[in-house]
Amino acid sequence: MADPSPSPSQFQSTNIMDLDVDSLAHCAEHLSLEDLSNLAMSSKHFKRITYSDSIWLRRFRERWPQQIPSSSVREAYLAKRITLQQFKFDDPLVADYYTAPKPCDQIVLDKNGFFFSQGSLIQMIEMDSVFSGSDSPLMLSDHNARITCMRLFSLDETSLFRRETQSKENVLVTSSCDHSIRLWWKGTCQRCFRGHNGPVSTLSDKLLGDGIGKVLASGGEDGTVQLWSFTSSGKRGQHARKATLYGHGKPVKLMSVAGHKSSLLVTISRDSKVRVWDTTTATSAVRSSCCVGMISVPGSPVNMKCHESLLYVAAGSSVIAIDLRTMRKVLTAANCQPKLYSFEMLPSKSLICTGGSGRAMLWDIRRNQETMKPEPIAELDGHHTSSVAFLHMDPYKIVTGGPEDSNINVWETDTGTQTNSLSCDSDSDGVITTGCAAMAVNGFRIVTGSCGGFLGLLRIRDFSNSTCPVVKSKDEHASKFWDPQPYSDTDTDTDEDW
Repeated sequence: MADPSPSPSQFQSTNIMDLDVDSLAHCAEHLSLEDLSNLAMSSKHFKRITYSDSIWLRRFRERWPQQIPSSSVREAYLAKRITLQQFKFDDPLVADYYTAPKPCDQIVLDKNGFFFSQGSLIQMIEMDSVFSGSDSPLMLSDHNARITCMRLFSLDETSLFRRETQSKENVLVTSSCDHSIRLWWKGTCQRCFRGHNGPVSTLSDKLLGDGIGKVLASGGEDGTVQLWSFTSSGKRGQHARKATLYGHGKPVKLMSVAGHKSSLLVTISRDSKVRVWDTTTATSAVRSSCCVGMISVPGSPVNMKCHESLLYVAAGSSVIAIDLRTMRKVLTAANCQPKLYSFEMLPSKSLICTGGSGRAMLWDIRRNQETMKPEPIAELDGHHTSSVAFLHMDPYKIVTGGPEDSNINVWETDTGTQTNSLSCDSDSDGVITTGCAAMAVNGFRIVTGSCGGFLGLLRIRDFSNSTCPVVKSKDEHASKFWDPQPYSDTDTDTDEDW
């Protein structure tokens, strides 16, 4: 008997454009914010789909079930999200965690928790546990000298990655004065790298290379730069060192990976000598510097950032931009007399922020391209007793703090307007802590560290579900702002920011 099943030609093909608007909108409800943004940019048809009220109403009700949007649901959702990112509320979720009476050296925020270091000890705390009052920190105590740097990298860039379900997990990498670098995952030390003949002072802000075979760079007090393979096996990391780069005559203080070429590493030493290294030519068999560019900058280095082919160096009292292709200075982006204490930048808006004595300043890179005397577009006057040593900058807010300030201040990135002031000192009787010793900000969360005579304090705030806006007083401080510009925010955020 003939087979009754239909031939392939009898089937009608169906593609996504054959689906009706309601079906597509229902599917889009399950996408992340980043995926929604990408879908909206793919075509005019999909852009109309992503603007459907049903998508945004579901998101709004999931986040704020007690509130009803009074205008366009999408606009209400995004406006609410922006104000939460700007910390414009008085009722964040707050938790205090008391520590040993030592300064907090480093704080790093992860997706569901944070790490902090005091001396040689690192502690890991989960956000849910600290807010529920059942915090039981995990102690990472393998280092035996002060922690100098902490970085988070994606697990899938290491040899520890096994399954796709682990793709959103991070590993912690730390350097120490005990001459070692350690890689931590799931609360234990997975790798230990040794090679420096002195304290390890800094780690690269990103991993070098594309695809597989990512490489970590470290700089030491011995003046060398070490390259380490993240795909090598073995807990002791015996075969991880790829090369040692020589050339600096003083301790290496800062390093950054070039924006236009991921194999180029930029380092600066304590004597303000900048070197650029082509790490693709580095081998363990040859004692070669692999240096492809050098330049000196005036003043003691504070911070530096790479964006595309430019290097921005904050040193002494100024921020200068250097073209990494020619190793020539192209502009002075900021001038902060008498001294710089901190520096951050937001390339998507061509903005940089500098921390000085008693205030921070906001600068527009584009305005200062054709002038010898750069001028700030805003003065953030909120630190009258301290240098602004701690600085965070993202598309929504700038956060500033100082070692002698009891409060940290929050400002709008686009306008320089102050949105909030948050205490980082203890409110408890008998517990006195003063000043900000460390700070970390990520999306809706902020962690500050302060220290007193008997106890240290970490204050954790989460603004993601806040409902009571800050009430502005008549005498509230406003920044000095000249000729505000309507910058467009093209940065995309993922749901992990929540």
